[in-house]
Amino acid sequence: MASTAVPTTAVETRSIDWIGLVPYVALHLSVFTVIWVGWSWTAVGVAVALYLIRMFSVTAFYHRYFSHRTFKTTRWFQFIAAIMGNSCVQRGPLWWAAHHRHHHHHSDQRPDIHSPRQDGFFWSHMGWFMTIENSRTNERLIRDLTRFPELRFLDRFHVIVPAILGIGLYWLGVLLENVAPGLGTNGWQMFVWGFCISTVVLYHAVYTINSLAHRIGGRRYETGDDSRNNFFLALITLGEGWHNNHHYYMSSTRQGVKWWEVDITFYVLTVLSWVGITKELRAFPRG
Repeated sequence: MASTAVPTTAVETRSIDWIGLVPYVALHLSVFTVIWVGWSWTAVGVAVALYLIRMFSVTAFYHRYFSHRTFKTTRWFQFIAAIMGNSCVQRGPLWWAAHHRHHHHHSDQRPDIHSPRQDGFFWSHMGWFMTIENSRTNERLIRDLTRFPELRFLDRFHVIVPAILGIGLYWLGVLLENVAPGLGTNGWQMFVWGFCISTVVLYHAVYTINSLAHRIGGRRYETGDDSRNNFFLALITLGEGWHNNHHYYMSSTRQGVKWWEVDITFYVLTVLSWVGITKELRAFPRG
């Protein structure tokens, strides 16, 4: 993906990529096909499982690892983490990390590309990535990542993993229809629930951290921006809702500071550290 300077004003980021929006809109519209494919506990269970796995992939890998480097891992697991992040259909790890680092450099200031203070709820929630300018990656912000050719490949061809996931879910449904008809599912039902519905719900849960987590909630720390802690958002995003804590000390693997601040992503990363997959998890400073 070509390198370009990060836009510094809202005016520069408003050239909507109408052609690029077609798959995004189609995915949202596909949710309504549930009227025809119906539902089954099997398909719903797969959708929930994929939501949780992919939410963890966004929060643990795209966010806490690639964007902030809050822990270390091996190169082979870094590649697996990037593949898991790709499955979330939120472009590649380099694109995601570059834009997120830019956000922290300018949080809620004029250059911030998704600030509700500057441009309103819709823009911060989803409008910002619909532009031609923001579809590019500023490689100056991710030089620590661009040295890995496998990450560059996944970033450039970020549609491969989602395509494999979607096709795989369809054929899983076909298989189950034939070998376990009592489960009541089929190819199209599994695709609609496991891929389409799960992905759309995942999208908007992740987006709330850019929009609602800068508008609704409490503030423990003075951070110079509008970041807030929100218990409900922390639940649906596996810990990302402790956003004020995160903006206060973005290098910490842990975002839920108090014992009652549920941070499932941190708990799982801790378990992975016990078996040597992750290591050197950065602690939140005392006080």
